[in-house]
Amino acid sequence: MDFLMSGLAACGACLFTNPLEVVKTRMQLQGELQSPGTYQRHYKNVFHAFITIGKVDGLAALQKGLAPALLYQFLMNGIRLGTYGLVEAGGYLHTAEGTVNPALSAATGALTGITGAYLGSPIYMVKTHLQAQAASEIAVGHQYKHQGMFQALTDIAQKHGLVGLWRGAMGCLPRVFVGSSTQLCTFSSTKDFMTQWEIFPPQSWKLTLAASMVSSIAVVLAMTPFDVVSTRLYNQPTDAQGKGLMYRGILDALLQTARTEGIFGMYKGIGASYFRLGPHTILSLFFWDQLRILYYTYIK
Repeated sequence: MDFLMSGLAACGACLFTNPLEVVKTRMQLQGELQSPGTYQRHYKNVFHAFITIGKVDGLAALQKGLAPALLYQFLMNGIRLGTYGLVEAGGYLHTAEGTVNPALSAATGALTGITGAYLGSPIYMVKTHLQAQAASEIAVGHQYKHQGMFQALTDIAQKHGLVGLWRGAMGCLPRVFVGSSTQLCTFSSTKDFMTQWEIFPPQSWKLTLAASMVSSIAVVLAMTPFDVVSTRLYNQPTDAQGKGLMYRGILDALLQTARTEGIFGMYKGIGASYFRLGPHTILSLFFWDQLRILYYTYIK
């Protein structure tokens, strides 16, 4: 039940934030490995990107990749939040005084996040491909020609085998390691701090919401550089053997991006990242916490 509630909470958040994921993906691919000022900026900011995509690709394009996005969120966060919730409920993350141990919380969040992300990596790769697909006049990054999630997975598997489905998986692990550990550690610690100081009543939705908002800021600041290179690793073109033609791995991607685009290149699309990760973090943690409260109060 913990895994089911966690997956449903993440899917509920994804329905609202997927258009922001489309915008974020395209802004991160815009001007890839090009010096600032040497390329045409199709997407000037988050709001301009929304208008441009809606005008050129159509409003439906803002929900591109929704099917793999929902499946990935259910799989990845079902494992991540479900396992974390069980460990937390068992009291393994608390000190002898009953407070949250930040180191144990961060380590648990990182390990559960990595497990879920690795298993869901093929789905995330296809999601990235689909969300990057655009009309030629506003296209950024490499353009795959997938017709849908199942066709994409089948096509990749036929061309490059099972190994090809997990291309870029190692690049996404640092992203999830940093993001998941930061998210769950700051959420649990902030909630624990506010409870001790009685800022909000125990079990109040305001307590969950406030802790989620603090967590979302920390996640975006810590994860964005890894998110940018992860998107690029997944979306890069490949040779006949399925090997990436632009980057050799995450370290190479980080170095090339920093060298060519500067420090700001590492934070491309940070506005879109917050508008997406912020609400997603707040909604998923809010839904997750409230579903657990309802379950343990009225069902179990």
